[in-house]
Amino acid sequence: MTTLNINGQSVTVTAAPDTPLLWVLRADLQLTGTKFGCGMALCGACTVHLNGAPVRSCTTPLSAAAGQSVTTIEGLQGPEADALRAAWTEVDVVQCGYCQSGQLMSACALLKATPRPDDAAIDAAMSGNICRCGTYPRIRVAIHQAAKAVPVA
Repeated sequence: MTTLNINGQSVTVTAAPDTPLLWVLRADLQLTGTKFGCGMALCGACTVHLNGAPVRSCTTPLSAAAGQSVTTIEGLQGPEADALRAAWTEVDVVQCGYCQSGQLMSACALLKATPRPDDAAIDAAMSGNICRCGTYPRIRVAIHQAAKAVPVA
């Protein structure tokens, strides 16, 4: 049995320690906002935050998340998350939407670490997130828009 802190709540699961965190989230905990894309940490669809840092849950073993704080798209909160969601809608970023939970998780981690990112910082932070629809220009615009909406502390 493994205890995790998922979206602020303590949960215990009985999966094997080498089970990918993605499958624990989706199958055991029914948190299906985190998507399976490639299974090799190449596409970013499965991005979650582990202690605030973006990680690919498809290659993160359950044992690495034991006792740690995991945030999924369902639990993403705060001014950065709110600003990003608003900007995503205003800019009309989403096309098919499959990759967007991973995109938002990476973008939120970026804004928390770098409140006013330039294009190079955005490109670097988002480089591990693939969008088959090619909405990269709109994603960049939305991140800049969200950055302007969040007061810098």
